[in-house]
Amino acid sequence: MGLFFTVYLAGVAVGLWRADAPPARRIGLALMWPVALAACLVTLTTLSVAAVVLFPLVGVAAVGGAAGLWWMLR
Repeated sequence: MGLFFTVYLAGVAVGLWRADAPPARRIGLALMWPVALAACLVTLTTLSVAAVVLFPLVGVAAVGGAAGLWWMLR
């Protein structure tokens, strides 16, 4: 957890230092930058689910890959 907190503080520092905006917007940007990571995860998850639904072969490959991974790791 310490590493994640350190990375978050580094992002806050860079956001406060490098943003070209008024102080209130700098603070907002510095505190909200992790939202971009969550948005990326939501987007990738949505696209992956859509690919499985729209292209059944992708779904078969995903299930086969998950089964193979489970078999190797058990």
